[in-house]
Amino acid sequence: MTNDAEKRWSDDGNFRRAVRYALVVLGVAALVCVGTAIWAATGRCRDAGVLLCDTAAQTAVLFGPGLVLLAGGIGAFVETIRVWRRGGPWPIWQGAGWFLFLITLFYLGIGASTVPAE
Repeated sequence: MTNDAEKRWSDDGNFRRAVRYALVVLGVAALVCVGTAIWAATGRCRDAGVLLCDTAAQTAVLFGPGLVLLAGGIGAFVETIRVWRRGGPWPIWQGAGWFLFLITLFYLGIGASTVPAE
């Protein structure tokens, strides 16, 4: 098992897996965002001139990709624990998890302005 104070955490294969995982999660979140935006555009208020004209569309565009990003961050932390138990370089996966949580926070923070307070 690696001593945490030694900082011997370099593992190119594990790093590539973590980066690939984060990119796939971001790609799936982008596809969900596009899918919910298309669904919202074909909704019942096409004549309104606004893409997100009802609460259901606003909520779907906000929480669809947000939940994908949140699940991806949780998945990265689960992999962190699995790699730690095997004695591998777990900080790589922890970094991926925190990155995905940060992107989730930004997305939900910026997108929260689309949902009305009513």
